[in-house]
Amino acid sequence: MASEPRNPTEIDAIAERWVDTQLELFPQFHVHLGRPGREGEYSDYSPAGNEAAATAAKAALADMQSAAPADFVDEVTKLDFVRELELELEKHDAGFAERDLNVIASPAQDIRDIFDLMPTATEADWVAVRTRLGNVGGAVDGYIETLRAGIAAGNVPAIRQVREVALQTRKHARPDGFFGDLADGAAPAAGELPAVLKAELGAGAAAAAAAYGRLADFLEQELAPKAGEADAVGRDLYQLASRGFLGASVDLDETYEWGIEELHRMVEEQESIARRIKPGASVAEAIAFLEQDASRKLHGTDALKRWMQETSDRAVAELGRTHFDIPEEVRALECMIAPTQEGGIYYTGPAEDFSRPGRMWWSVPEGVTEFDTWRELTTVYHEGVPGHHLQIGIATYNKAELNSWRRIAGTSGHAEGWALYAERLMEQLGYLEDPADRLGMLDGQRMRAARVVLDIGVHLGKQRPDGQGAWTGEYAFDFLGQNVNMNEGFVRFEVNRYLGWPGQAPSYKIGQRIWEQLRDEVARREGAAFDVKAFHKRALDIGGVGLDTLKTAILGA
Repeated sequence: MASEPRNPTEIDAIAERWVDTQLELFPQFHVHLGRPGREGEYSDYSPAGNEAAATAAKAALADMQSAAPADFVDEVTKLDFVRELELELEKHDAGFAERDLNVIASPAQDIRDIFDLMPTATEADWVAVRTRLGNVGGAVDGYIETLRAGIAAGNVPAIRQVREVALQTRKHARPDGFFGDLADGAAPAAGELPAVLKAELGAGAAAAAAAYGRLADFLEQELAPKAGEADAVGRDLYQLASRGFLGASVDLDETYEWGIEELHRMVEEQESIARRIKPGASVAEAIAFLEQDASRKLHGTDALKRWMQETSDRAVAELGRTHFDIPEEVRALECMIAPTQEGGIYYTGPAEDFSRPGRMWWSVPEGVTEFDTWRELTTVYHEGVPGHHLQIGIATYNKAELNSWRRIAGTSGHAEGWALYAERLMEQLGYLEDPADRLGMLDGQRMRAARVVLDIGVHLGKQRPDGQGAWTGEYAFDFLGQNVNMNEGFVRFEVNRYLGWPGQAPSYKIGQRIWEQLRDEVARREGAAFDVKAFHKRALDIGGVGLDTLKTAILGA
């Protein structure tokens, strides 16, 4: 049951105004929150738009710094709000936007990705889609302007990212690319769309595709000749990026050494489980044995979607009876096959009023038609319950205690760290008793440990674990290939992601480490009175915050 609403405070009001400001500055945020308004509009991706966002952040930060907390909720809000906005201004001053280009989470993807969340059930929904298609060009042109400013300032992304994103944008620029397919398949839940609207959607799709063609031309002809050869961003930019993804400052050199040790532990644990699956087998031999097991295979994306949904529904039902208080609104989770084929699995949160449920998306690469349940079981727990969906769903549900900003704030380290923590929790709760399923979980945990080593190693130019000189982007592909049991296409996409999005991938495993350290410290302090279920409730009820804020909220200053 939700608690009684608390009386809004001055700090709540500042945080609520900041959400309203973000909705003005970033109109597609309406879609993420499920709020009506500004349908079809985009953020201003130009340098002027970036400056407007920084100016607004400075004003909100000043307001918050001068406000006095009224209670513990306010103390947490102020601490995290100040931390987040100060960091955003540091990143703005460092020119992050001018070099914001990577294969997974830059404006090149964001401008297209928002269509995945737009409703399409009614004619009015498709009118909003038509409007957004017509605005793609302006968003792309503003983004190009910002990247041009980066060229002028000598602040550019690496050539590897430019080339990879150019390939992505060329696909979207084709007449039969994403936008064309979207318009061709346009239909509400009941009946056909008017012919005029269908024609407008077609014209909008062509204009959007043309805009992505302009972006591809710019990347190939203007940015590529000026792009940096080195994949590494260096310590200063990396430290800023890491703080942003974790909401915490960590010793990067100590963390790199810990990552190497953690990777060794994961390898040893995998090898032990492999011998349980097949006596005397290596990890590779155990995996080969499992891959021949027809009872553990799914054929086609329809079977994958059905299996994900059944697995998720069962976890929600069982854990909701035993280990977590899961409100009825949070129990709905939709498992979806993403309309793209770029690779990757991700979660999108519910609308504020739960009119759109939380969703787990699987972007299945082209040509991949078989899936191993032993490999993917823990992924469902990671994205669903007790992972992202439980964490984000509870924050969304907890309107009585948390203002709007607190319900949508947070960091990758908090969210992804919790999701990895949840994987291990499911093992502890007995859901991975089958050695094959446990091997699948360890496969993912090993990959996340390898990413800590790879990401910090490349971007800080650290000594390679094998002692053979300093890290390079090229060595990164070999290193990851040795530590994951995935196909070459997956390895290529993942490494390109790490090279272009520094600090994000390690936030999973580092976040898990911080979550586990926090739980262990609370257990040490409380002794025999420690209740892990109560700890989880207390921590999740705080909502999404930076990990330094979480530690302060749980342990005190």
